[in-house]
Amino acid sequence: MFASNATLLLRRILAFDATVSLATGVLCLAGADVLHQWLALPVPVLRLSGVFLIVCAGFIGWLASRQQPPRALVWIVIAGNALWAIESVVSLWSGWLQPNTLGAAFVIVQALTVAGIAELEYIALSRQPVTV
Repeated sequence: MFASNATLLLRRILAFDATVSLATGVLCLAGADVLHQWLALPVPVLRLSGVFLIVCAGFIGWLASRQQPPRALVWIVIAGNALWAIESVVSLWSGWLQPNTLGAAFVIVQALTVAGIAELEYIALSRQPVTV
C-alpha cells in the first residue's frame, strides 16, 4: 500500500511539472513579443525557452503516465529542473540577461518554482521502493 501511494505522489508531482512546463512554454512561445515589451527579455530567448519547455512537458507528461516511472528518467527530470533554476539565476547575476525589474522578478519566481518542483520530485522519488 505504501509503495502505491508513493508512486501516485510521484506521478502527480510529475504531472504538475508537465502542466506548469506546458503552460509556461506556450506563454513564452506564443506571447514572446508581448512578454518582451513587459519584461525586457529577448524575444529569441523567450521563444527558444518556450519550445524547450513544451518538449520537456511532453516528456515529463509521458513519464507521469507510466505506472511506475523509471527512476533514472525521474533523476534526469530532477537534474534538469535544478540546472534550469541555477541557469536562470546565473543568467541574471552574470548580466547575460538584462531584464527590467518585472522581468528579473519573473525569472527569479520561475527559478524558485522550478527548484521547488525539483525538491518535491526528489522527496517523492526518495519514498519509492528501490527494486533490484
